[in-house]
Order: sequence, then structure tokens, then C-alpha cells
Amino acid sequence: MNVFADFQARIARILQELPETAGLSRPALARVVVEPPRDATHGDLSTNAAMVTAKDAGLKPRDLAEKIAARLEQEIGVRAVSVAGPGFINISLNADVFEDVLRAALSDPAFGRHAQRGEKVNVEYVSANPTGPMHVGHCRGAVYGDALANVLDAAGYDVTREYYINDAGAQVDVLARSAFHRYREALGEDVGAVPEGLYPGDYLMPAGEALAKAHGASLKDMTEAEWLPLVRKVAIDAMMAMIRDDLAALNIRHDVFFSERSLTDGGEVAKVIAELRGRGVVYDGRLPPPKGQLPEDWEDREQTLFRSTEFGDDVDRPLVKSDGSYTYFASDIAYHRDKYLRGFMRQIDVWGADHGGYIKRMAAAVKAVSGGEAELEVRLCQLVKLMRGGEPVKMSKRAGDFVTLREVVDEVGRDAVRFMMLYRKNDAELEFDLAKVIEQSKDNPVFYVQYAHARCASIFRQAAQAFADLDVSQTNLAAAGLAQLTDESERQVLRQLASWPRLVDAAAASREPHRIAFFLEELASSFHGLWNKGREQPALRFVNPDDRYCTLARLALVKGVMGVLASGLALLGVNAPEEMR
Repeated sequence: MNVFADFQARIARILQELPETAGLSRPALARVVVEPPRDATHGDLSTNAAMVTAKDAGLKPRDLAEKIAARLEQEIGVRAVSVAGPGFINISLNADVFEDVLRAALSDPAFGRHAQRGEKVNVEYVSANPTGPMHVGHCRGAVYGDALANVLDAAGYDVTREYYINDAGAQVDVLARSAFHRYREALGEDVGAVPEGLYPGDYLMPAGEALAKAHGASLKDMTEAEWLPLVRKVAIDAMMAMIRDDLAALNIRHDVFFSERSLTDGGEVAKVIAELRGRGVVYDGRLPPPKGQLPEDWEDREQTLFRSTEFGDDVDRPLVKSDGSYTYFASDIAYHRDKYLRGFMRQIDVWGADHGGYIKRMAAAVKAVSGGEAELEVRLCQLVKLMRGGEPVKMSKRAGDFVTLREVVDEVGRDAVRFMMLYRKNDAELEFDLAKVIEQSKDNPVFYVQYAHARCASIFRQAAQAFADLDVSQTNLAAAGLAQLTDESERQVLRQLASWPRLVDAAAASREPHRIAFFLEELASSFHGLWNKGREQPALRFVNPDDRYCTLARLALVKGVMGVLASGLALLGVNAPEEMR
């Protein structure tokens, strides 16, 4: 039951029935929003319906608002309607509306989730180079992408979670040479320090040992051209196994792992370039020199270019390097074309903030390969500043002394990592303090929310002690006399529960799972406040041994809170404990 969607439909019907607005277009109706008022004293719902449709109706917004308000006053469940300012409409609802919402929440295990829309969405996230274990810098994009996929799924989209393996670039040849160094080391050679330019981390030692066990000393008798592909495959497989294990520690599992090399080896990159050339979108030409100081790798030469300026980019982009190999961009075009051919008209990529300059060219490429049918959305994740007790923790992937994602998870736990990575908007910088995220206090949001869920569970244990024969099944709780919930603190919690389905929709539409984290903290705060109020006023306690029926009504409220907290934490990928030490 979504009160906000229900009243949005009612207002749309009223607009279609009023003579002045009967002919409104769908785009005009789509601008109508029903949301909680900024000031709760103004009512339970607020709508901009008159503000956004008055011009099309040829009326002043306030005049139209009065007409809409007069019709709303006749609607079932409406207690009062008022017009504010230039034409905003505030609606106060009868108490039984929110009681019905709680009953719906108790009766429907999927409360807050939405029916399938039939729209496929591909969410590609993490996609870290398979050159080593994941570090904390990868963590934010991994958690954000996974939570976003969860929220989209809850909003009714058909979601595919995808990881793009960059296994065709120069970096994987460097990885292979690094693994070969460890292979020689495993054979007992005195190879000395890892040469400059190779990956020095000891995470490649197991790969070297596996190569020695499988091949003995035979690889040493081969030329690099012969051993490189063999070693590269073993090294990539080892790194991807490590990455999958790191992701599993965060409870992240992708549906698809897509290999970049499959595109080059399968001729898909050449095919898409030929296809785009046939349409005049790829041509041979020269690029003007970039403004400012020329980069060291700048080449003034004729090359194969994608005409991305025709699709909104700033400059055309090269597809083939001077050595004849494809650019990363060429492979990315083929990859996103493959997504389009798999039926994904909506593609969401989660990238690090340092790739922001790449957005225009990829959006142009998706338009080109799909004939404008597919749409690419890119969500950027800003940097994470890793701290411990207020002091920065340094990392360096090249030096081999970086802080791995797994080390962070092992130190503070999966729940703290996931919740706190989602406690800021994805494009805002995040300071992650390893000491603060494990504090057991109300200043630690993940503890505060999880404690609210555990406290709910403890109330049911207390009720079982007070009433040995009390039926607390969801069916019985839904039938409780909820009209007994008259205290304003109780009504506030009911209103928050009613806003949960709308919140899920809003988080999906805005691609902002952090809204879930904020909502859960607010709900937990209201619930903890109600608990504390009961300590001061015994009549408001959740369990009253002398009043079975009032206890049952309050347990219904607790169960509703518990269910929404569990649902929200699940969307964030965080555990909902029933006990906390």
C-alpha cells in the first residue's frame, strides 16, 4: 500500500474530471508530485498539482488549487485540505489511513517492493583491473553499485549485475611478467627484488607456485611470446578468484562476468568499427592538438576516429593506436553494443570519479551503436579517505603496501563497511574512520539502526514472558485494535512506515541508495525515542502485562518497524540482528 501513489492517482483523476484541466497532456500530469510536506504541522501529504498545471489550464495556480482542494475534501480518508502560498495543497488524513498501512505492512512480506515493470536494466560496477586484490578505493563503487541494483530490483526493474573484466590491455601483460618473476622465484632461483614496472605485491606468489607445480621448469625454455599467454591466463584466473572472494566478503555477487578479451579475440571490436564506418560514424582523419601543453604521448598522425562530436561529445575519439592495437574506447564501444544486443536499453555504469571525463564519449558511443534506442547513465563514486582514529591510512598499489578491501572488512565487519559506504551520496567525498565505525553509540548510524531492529526483537521476547499464550502471528497483529495507538510519537512512526514504499521508488529513480540509509536512521531515531518515552511514561510501554489488547496493538507497531528496518537493511546488504552484544 503506497499512500503517496494512491493520492497521486486520485489527483490525476480529479485533474481529468475538472473541466479546466480535462485536456491536460501526459507530460503535464507527470509533473505532479505528492510528497510529505516540509513542515509536518501542515499535514500528511503535499502536492504541487496546481502549481505545475495552472499555466496549461489558463488559471492562476491558487485558483486552480482551490478547485482541486474542494474535490479532495470529498475523498475517502481525507480529514482536511488547505491551500498554502501561491498554490501548494496540503492534505491531512484520517488516522485509520495509517492504521491500514500498518496492516498492509504486516500482511505483505514484500511491503515496499513494487510489481515488475518489465524493464531490463544492466548495472555494471566494480570492474577493477584483474591485477591484484581489491583495495578500499574499489569498495565504495562495489557497495554503491550493489545497493543500487538491490533498490532498482525492489522498485520493479529486471536487474542484471555485471562485472567487466579488463583482461585485454597492457596491464595484464605486466601482470603476466610479474607472475613469471614469482614463478622463477618458486623454482628456487635467486631473482632478487621485483623489477621496476612490475607488480611487487606478494599476492602473486601463489600464482607463481601454481605455475611451477604445473609446468616445472619448462616455461624457462620458452620465449616470452610463447609463455606470456599461458602465464597471463593463470595470473588473471588467480586474480579474479581473489576478487570474487573479496566481493563475497562484502556479500556482493554478480550475475555476469564479461571478458574484454572475448571482444577482441572474437572480432567484435573490428565488427563494430566496420559497422560504424559503413554508417559514416567512423573515418580516417587527424585530430587538432589539445589545448595547453601537449601530452608526451601526443601524435600528429592520420588515424581511425569515431565521430563522437555528432552525438554530443567535445572532440572525435581515436579507436586504433599507432601500434595497430585497439584503444580502450574501441573495446568499450563493442562492450556496450553487446549490452544493447542483449536487450538492455537502460545501461548504468558505476565509475570512479577520476573517469568523469570519459562520460561524454561513452554516452555518444551508446547512442551511435543503438541508433538512439539505448541510454547510458554513469554514476561516479568519489574518493574514500581511509582514516584510523583521525589519522590517514596510506596506500600504494604499485608499492605493494596498499590497504586491501579484505583487510578493512576483516577489521570492522561487512555491515559497518557497507552501511557507512552508503551513508554519503556517491558523488561526495567520504571519510571512513576504522575506529569510529565500530563504536557502539547513537553517533554510529549502523549500530544505531541495527540496535533498533534488535530492540524490536527483544520486545517480542519480553512479551512472551509477560503473556505465555499471546498470539503474535502477523495475521493476529494485523487484526489488533490499532486505534489505540493515539500518542503523537506512535502516529509519527506510523507516518514514517507509510512513506517507505515511496522512499524505495524515490531512491531508485534518483539512483541514490543513501536515501535508504538516511530513512533507516530516522526511523530508528523515532523508534528509540518512543522506547525512551515509555521508560518515562509507563502507559506508553510496548508491553503492559495488565492490558493484553493495547500490548497487541503496540506489538503490531513494533512488528511493522522491525519489518521495514529489515527490508531497508537488506537493500543495503546489511544484516538485521535480533540480538547485539
